[in-house]
Amino acid sequence: MNYIGSKRKLLPWITSTITEMAPKPLKELTFCDLFAGTGIVGRNFKPKVKQVIANDIEYYSYVLLKHYIGNHQPLEGVQRYFDYLNDLPGENGFIANQYGENGAAGRLFFSAHNAAKIDACRSQIEHWMRTKEINASLYFYLLASLLESVDKIANTASVYGAYLKKLKKTAQKELFIVPVEFTETTAAHQVYHEDANQLIKTISGDILYLDPPYNARQYGANYHLLNTIATYKPFTPKGKTGLPDYHKSRYCKTREVLNAFESLIREAQFSHLFVSYNNEGLMPAEEIKAVMQKYGKYRLVTKRYQRFKADKDSRRTHKANRTTEYLHCLIKS
Repeated sequence: MNYIGSKRKLLPWITSTITEMAPKPLKELTFCDLFAGTGIVGRNFKPKVKQVIANDIEYYSYVLLKHYIGNHQPLEGVQRYFDYLNDLPGENGFIANQYGENGAAGRLFFSAHNAAKIDACRSQIEHWMRTKEINASLYFYLLASLLESVDKIANTASVYGAYLKKLKKTAQKELFIVPVEFTETTAAHQVYHEDANQLIKTISGDILYLDPPYNARQYGANYHLLNTIATYKPFTPKGKTGLPDYHKSRYCKTREVLNAFESLIREAQFSHLFVSYNNEGLMPAEEIKAVMQKYGKYRLVTKRYQRFKADKDSRRTHKANRTTEYLHCLIKS
């Protein structure tokens, strides 16, 4: 999934830095990914550490994390469920009416066929769960696979803040739900759907990895349609893009971000903290340093890399092709 702030390309650098600074071999440590997003960092550490704690306030992220991190043992006999879903005819439901081609709302996030197929598949998955045909592990496996497959045929420029005026080629392809992979491990893992600043008061471990939002872009708005499909609860969509009410993070607010960040660092019951941030964020590197060095031994590691662009909007504040990623490191005293 294309994702704002994804650390996929930076994983080798992040992994080597954390491994170098870790107090013990990774296999003996608990690793927490507190703003996990699609879970790419937690998924990377899952087979390497004793346990992963993963969290995100967005429900679509929670669905992905419940599968990629939470599911850790083989799921038997699942292919027949995917076959059934892929053979379903479409139905004229909420997604088709509000976000599909020729729908009543006039939004073009999906082709008419795909929008109706999303409704049919999402309804069926919920029916299976409600009637106990499937358990929670399979429920999140199917949902995660649906979200990943839907993202590939969405008529957007990577995020859901807007739809394209005409169906692009990938959006014209028929939705086909492909089972997503996950890593099997002996140990179980913890997955949460909570506000990070509240959750940090109740968890503890060895390594805390923080990748908070960098700027004013709200993930609840940029990925609202994934949340809508994941929750699948009716509401009255607002505006041209059909927004629901969504979570507005303190980390996306200039006047609140620094206080929220310091509170998080202060409350953290972890010995080693690592904060991913870049030079385009609301908090300058010097402010992050000033906060973190109050609480222990601080170090900064940097790397230049190709920045993610969701679109070619000329109004963007940051137009550079490359950006500097900061990894702020703290051994808490």
